Amino acid sequence: MASDSPAVAEATKEAAPPPGGSGGGRGGRRVSPHHRTYLKYRFIAGFLAVPLVLYGVLVVSPFFQTFYYSLTDWTGLSSDFAFVGLDNFGRLMEDEIFRKALWHNVLLLLVLPVITLGLGLFFAFMLNVGGRHRRGEAVAGVRGSRFYKIVYFFPQALSIAIVVVLWKYIFNPAGGLLNGILSAVGLGEWQQSWLGDPRLAFWCVVVVMVWANVGFYVVLFSAAMGSIPREIYEATLLDGAGRTTTFFRVTLPLMRDTVQTGWVYMGIMALDAFAVVHILTVNAGGPAYSTIVAPVYLYNKAFQDGQAGYATAVAVALLIVTMVFSVAAMAFGRSKDRIEF
Repeated sequence: MASDSPAVAEATKEAAPPPGGSGGGRGGRRVSPHHRTYLKYRFIAGFLAVPLVLYGVLVVSPFFQTFYYSLTDWTGLSSDFAFVGLDNFGRLMEDEIFRKALWHNVLLLLVLPVITLGLGLFFAFMLNVGGRHRRGEAVAGVRGSRFYKIVYFFPQALSIAIVVVLWKYIFNPAGGLLNGILSAVGLGEWQQSWLGDPRLAFWCVVVVMVWANVGFYVVLFSAAMGSIPREIYEATLLDGAGRTTTFFRVTLPLMRDTVQTGWVYMGIMALDAFAVVHILTVNAGGPAYSTIVAPVYLYNKAFQDGQAGYATAVAVALLIVTMVFSVAAMAFGRSKDRIEF
């Protein structure tokens, strides 16, 4: 035992850290907390640098360029343009076609979310709670509800261009499906030139947009309703409440956040509507500007009339309207009395 003492002492001496050091860090030196924080943030910044640069170049920079070009008379092709200040926005205030286009967007904003979300809530409630009472279940969905959800969601699997072209053939006055059905059931006098009549063309746009989007909200609201505990429904029904009362007093308050999000999405879509109007209607906004919306008017000014500066002013005005709507919708939907389960 005594013979081993010198060897053990020597090994211990070699393994001991140098005086004043902790044995950790580079070269045995202790890393200060400030330096460690600096290294951490430098590591994070290294990963974020490239995405931030790309975001700035591809997203932020075009925003500022849009605001700048809205103050010029740029044609879109020539490098020569003059600064005109707020003249383009002054023209907007006096432009009758722009006012009509913006009114159509506002009308879509008032009509489209109400119809689409209303139908989505109705069908989702029927699929999840509207079935017959089964043995051992106070609340049951419709039989085959999964199949119905797939059918409702089918339009979302198609490109919006395909959906609009299909409806364009349906509305075709010469051999279209809608007029064909009316003729087959003895209502030939109701046949119309659906897209050629200024009184009907706008509502044809509404029908297409509702049909294309309602299935998504059926599935979305069905998922939200499926997360509501069945015990809540059972207690409500045991208290004697009908399904209508259950929907308005139980289901809808518990889905407030989901409905609010859907309202914002549909509102933004109503303020766009470019693809549907551009493909479906006569001369992209006709007849007689009865279906014109602000994005289509912007497109026509920029790419047909060569007034890119004025078109960017339209874009800025539409951006402001969209932001005001989004902020108002989120503020209106905020509630202090939030219900949780």
